[in-house]
Amino acid sequence: MLPGPARNPHELYYLKTQRAQVKMDHPEKEMKHRLRVCVATCNRADYSKLAPIMFGIKSHPDIFDLEVVVLGSHLIDDYGNTFRMIEQDEFDIGSKLHTIVRGEDEAAMVESVGLALVKLPDVLQRLAPDILLVHGDRFDALALATAAALMNIRILHLEGGEVSGTIDDSIRHAISKLAHYHAVCTLSAERHLISMCEDHSHILLAGCPSYDKLLTAHQRDDYADIIKSWLGDHVQEQDYIVALQHPVTTDIKNSIKIYELMLDALISFNKKALILFPNIDAGSKEMVRVMRRKGVEQHPNFRAVKHVPFDQFIQLVAHAGCMIGNSSCGVREAGAFGTPVINLGTRQTGRETGENVLHVRDADTHNKIFHALELQFGKRYPCSKIYGDGNAVQRILKFMQTINLSEPLQKKFCFPPVKDCICQDIDHILETQSALAVDLGGTNLRVAIISMKGKLVKKYIQLNPKTFEERIELILTMCKQAMADAVHLNCRILGVGVSTGGRVNPQDGVVLHSTKLINEWSSVNIRTPLSSALHLPVWVDNDGNCAALAERKFGDGKGVENFVTIITGTGIGGGIIQHNELIHGSTFCAAELGHIVVSLDGPECTCGSHGCIEAYSSGHALQREAKKLHDADLLLVDGMSLNNKEQVTAVHLINAAQYGNSKAESILHTAGTALGLGIVNILHMVNPSLVILSGVLAKHYENQVRQVISHRSLLSVQETKVVVSSLEDPALLGAASMVLDYTTRRTC
Repeated sequence: MLPGPARNPHELYYLKTQRAQVKMDHPEKEMKHRLRVCVATCNRADYSKLAPIMFGIKSHPDIFDLEVVVLGSHLIDDYGNTFRMIEQDEFDIGSKLHTIVRGEDEAAMVESVGLALVKLPDVLQRLAPDILLVHGDRFDALALATAAALMNIRILHLEGGEVSGTIDDSIRHAISKLAHYHAVCTLSAERHLISMCEDHSHILLAGCPSYDKLLTAHQRDDYADIIKSWLGDHVQEQDYIVALQHPVTTDIKNSIKIYELMLDALISFNKKALILFPNIDAGSKEMVRVMRRKGVEQHPNFRAVKHVPFDQFIQLVAHAGCMIGNSSCGVREAGAFGTPVINLGTRQTGRETGENVLHVRDADTHNKIFHALELQFGKRYPCSKIYGDGNAVQRILKFMQTINLSEPLQKKFCFPPVKDCICQDIDHILETQSALAVDLGGTNLRVAIISMKGKLVKKYIQLNPKTFEERIELILTMCKQAMADAVHLNCRILGVGVSTGGRVNPQDGVVLHSTKLINEWSSVNIRTPLSSALHLPVWVDNDGNCAALAERKFGDGKGVENFVTIITGTGIGGGIIQHNELIHGSTFCAAELGHIVVSLDGPECTCGSHGCIEAYSSGHALQREAKKLHDADLLLVDGMSLNNKEQVTAVHLINAAQYGNSKAESILHTAGTALGLGIVNILHMVNPSLVILSGVLAKHYENQVRQVISHRSLLSVQETKVVVSSLEDPALLGAASMVLDYTTRRTC
């Protein structure tokens, strides 16, 4: 067989990604009409978002017919003639429109829009597309949308509904009003479009198409060669800066001042830096003058360039010590790598950002920017998926296939009152927002996909390995399987929550000291390896705290300002919610409720002390007492049996008590009393309005705990409500709640 034609590396990447994702649902009958899609690209930035979709369209010639129109700064030599990278990607450019009027001021931008409106009608009339894809918020894109809308061409707008701090906001929202369909990146953007009266059925929450490539492409083996080719042979990973600053057209004078201060700070910071020329907006000419006045192009630490191919730019940002400027790449794409970012000025005000972004909105001094560099340079942050999960192209291609070309073209706006419809739709959206929950137990390792409403969508269970390396490897394997299944289950994974025994520093994601049940699990950083491998933010906390968080979000603690959760299982643990917040303590040792001492000469506890609640009331303690009775031939009564190979457990003690074994009843009574005394101490210390008993032993202790409270506590707390938890999996639900609470309330 003769070899086929060599494929472009970008196209190979897409095809490889496509096979790993959900296969497109082809119609059973052959389509009578191929969907004629025109993709119009104006500059290097929007092409990085449009290219993955273009490759997707191109890979389905039986469904789509692709036409490419190039205009704007793509065709200007000073900005790198970036139309060549489109040709290198082996796309046939149907039309090249020179639409930029030089001048780089406000009047030139207006004239450029007018020139585009003069030239576009002939092209659109000749191509006659079914759908025109328009990206973002550039003035060129506004001309495209205006022309298409007036010529009755359906418009699919990418990345509408977002908020930033410049004239781009007005342009973006104007394009959204002209567009018939929308593919947005975030839940907030979708809500913004709904509030702008856009038809919810015409909005797709897809994610950013560039993320389909970003989440894996930065792992290339040749990144060191790329760094050297742009910055020199001696520059190492994370030891250089990428700077990209654009003018703010509504405040040109101040944006030029910030640019000058940024260059001064970079000179003082004395690190290698790749400085990209600004875009073509009004004010860019003045910024280039500042760059040349500072001698940037001749400075030994700097490399000033007009354009970097996107594939290589990914590598440079992914492995940089820091990125600085006001480009949307910093607040969006850089988060996929955990690269630290310094966002200067107001150009991105309102954008949702990951924790990797440090904002210097009032960047009015050299020292302020220099200090930000000191804080951020060389750090690493958890990878963020705020703007995408790697499946945007598949969603967009499927969405385009659902567009009914026979329905009326006139847009319909959903004006208020539409509250019931909006709430119903958002409830459905929230139902699919999900978390990966990991519960690291003494015996089993469990992973689950859990939805926003606490529904356990799918659960995975494996025996917990003994060594650290095996344990991390198994967690990653199970999480990756769950993430793959989540695509089929229509669940968008927002992050990973980990519940584990022992003392945990949740701020750093580190297990400080673990229980004896989980060996080799002390001073272990769980967050970093999971976040790096899964490209998701990761939260970690103690299993008792997770149980309290689960009750606060999904259980009896919902809406209760102050309550305590007690876990009764192999050990005894818990969590304290005070003023709606989880209490961790100064050394993360708060709510170690199992180690409250209730007897000075009680049995030895696993912590090394004596007389702790856990030494009396835990499953481990009950098993110990059951073995003593069995060894003395005092455990079994009529109706019970135990073969020689069967291990004696706490269950046998409970069964014996239920069958009338007085010694077993006495042990359970003592265990319940010890737990009750510990809870009395808790009531006297933090005075909660609710005590929630959770775990397998809770129902056996409930009545005894109530009796102890009524007889041994102060009068003012004797009426404290005590309930048994209704949650089946508090550890997993609590791990999920860390993710769901944080990611859904977080905007910048």
